[in-house]
Amino acid sequence: MTETEAQDRAARWLQAWDGSGIHRTATAGDCRGAAWLAEAAQSLGANVSVEEFTLNRLDPMSAHLEFDDTRIEGVPVFDAPATGADGITGPLGPAGSAAAIGVAELSPLAVYSGDYRALRRSAPHVALVIVCQGAQPGLALLNAEQFREPFGCPALHVPAEARERVQAAAARGATGRLVAESKRVTTRAANTVVSLTGHERSRRPLVVMTPRSSWWQSTAERGGGLVCWLETLRALLRAEPASDVVFTANSGHELGHLGLDEFVARRRGWEDANGAIWMHYGANIGATGGTLSLQSADDRLRAAGADALSGAGVAPVLLAPKTQVPSGETRDIHRVGGRYLTLVGSNPWFHRPQDRWPHSVDVAAVARLAAGMAALVARLTR
Repeated sequence: MTETEAQDRAARWLQAWDGSGIHRTATAGDCRGAAWLAEAAQSLGANVSVEEFTLNRLDPMSAHLEFDDTRIEGVPVFDAPATGADGITGPLGPAGSAAAIGVAELSPLAVYSGDYRALRRSAPHVALVIVCQGAQPGLALLNAEQFREPFGCPALHVPAEARERVQAAAARGATGRLVAESKRVTTRAANTVVSLTGHERSRRPLVVMTPRSSWWQSTAERGGGLVCWLETLRALLRAEPASDVVFTANSGHELGHLGLDEFVARRRGWEDANGAIWMHYGANIGATGGTLSLQSADDRLRAAGADALSGAGVAPVLLAPKTQVPSGETRDIHRVGGRYLTLVGSNPWFHRPQDRWPHSVDVAAVARLAAGMAALVARLTR
């Protein structure tokens, strides 16, 4: 395989992913993304299966903030209660104040902090406005970690470019009206799964995992991980692994990792210390202008990951502290002492609609990373 061929493959896969639409869980774009991935895996020679799960999808109906003569369109917070069509009216004020409608400026990473959970659960507001934080404009939505159990007061995301207007209105206590009207639709989503049988069945299995759903197209956020997943599958179909290997590309990522919950529920014990080894291709792998980190509490896996990336010609990556709890799908595996290696990056367009082909993703970097990780997984399964 030449470097040019690998880059051409990566570019085709990334363009196809971008072209399949918005990949929000259990929507038409999620279904198209799943169909594309299954077809790509089958073209490599894999037998693909589908593992479905049920959820009550949230469909926004009307979502906006009004004050004075201004109306700002937004997106509901997906694990907060909805309002009715009339919304909630009252004075705006900074989060934590006595105002009926609190205003907080938050990044997508805020969901992993105790301060955010306290704000959502304990702040004295009847509604909450979240101004999306970041250097880029747009709606950088926060993941719905408690999607199945909405909590707190109704809450609404508004885009970063509305910051000055909203903060000024909050500073003077302007009267606002927040509408976050939505409905719930019972439907199904699915994980895309490929199982390879090893020739030494006594060995612990290895799981190659990447999320497949997201708020928007998310070409850099999700695309790099999917290229790594496909290149690893391509390598292992030729390698005849000794251990069993299960590839899973999960839906439900932005909704509290619903797909991973379903995957683990079918494979009890795989997440703990005596279970599977997990290779997690996380967010923003090969994003333009991004940085990379490896996360693992396992010394052997940390060293193997760093060596694999160095051998593939990838610039040095950050080795996260062994005690750091991952923010993505391997979080629960870390907490029960499971063995995992996570590759994750940063992205200037993280969780924003502007994360699109071609500007948000570095194809050459994605191809090099995918080659390095595929070679690593092949060695781990020998």
